[in-house]
Order: sequence, then C-alpha cells, then structure tokens
Amino acid sequence: MHALRVFVALVVAAGLLTLSGCAYVNVKAPLDVNLDQTQLGAKTGTAEARSVLWLFAWGDASYAAAAANGGIATLRHADQEVFTVLFGLYTRWRVVVYGD
Repeated sequence: MHALRVFVALVVAAGLLTLSGCAYVNVKAPLDVNLDQTQLGAKTGTAEARSVLWLFAWGDASYAAAAANGGIATLRHADQEVFTVLFGLYTRWRVVVYGD
C-alpha cells in the first residue's frame, strides 16, 4: 500500500511539472549576453505580435518595428516579453529595444 502511495505521488508530481506554466505565463528576458556592459541609450521602442485560439496571429514583434516605433537608429539592447494564457489560447510577444 505504501508503494502505491509513493507511485501515485510521483505520477502527480511529474504531471504538475510538465504542466507548469500552462495556465499563465508572464516572462521577461534580456536578449543580451554582456549585461554588465550594456548601455541602454536614451530612447525606448516596443513592438508586439498576438495570437488567439492557435488560429489567428497578427502584429510585428521585430527589432526593426520596435526601433521604428521608438525612433531609434542605433540599437544597444533588447528585451523580450512573452505573456501566455491557457496553453497558448491567448499569447502576446513583445520586443523592447533601447538605443539612440
């Protein structure tokens, strides 16, 4: 009986680990490797793309679009943000660029 409880606990734990982040994800990460040497610049620009129901997607989350939106000619740093709800039922990708 004890072995059955341990097995069930392991199966539940494995299931929870594989489903982590499926209901809600809001992640921000830098797109840079030398963070200690990063100079952000005076301007910021953002660009977004969205997806709904795994069927419809629109937007332009490129560096070029973000730089144009911020009036940036020289890119110095970029961040990415991903927001997802219910296994990707709704997803938003955002790029934030910094520069001059």
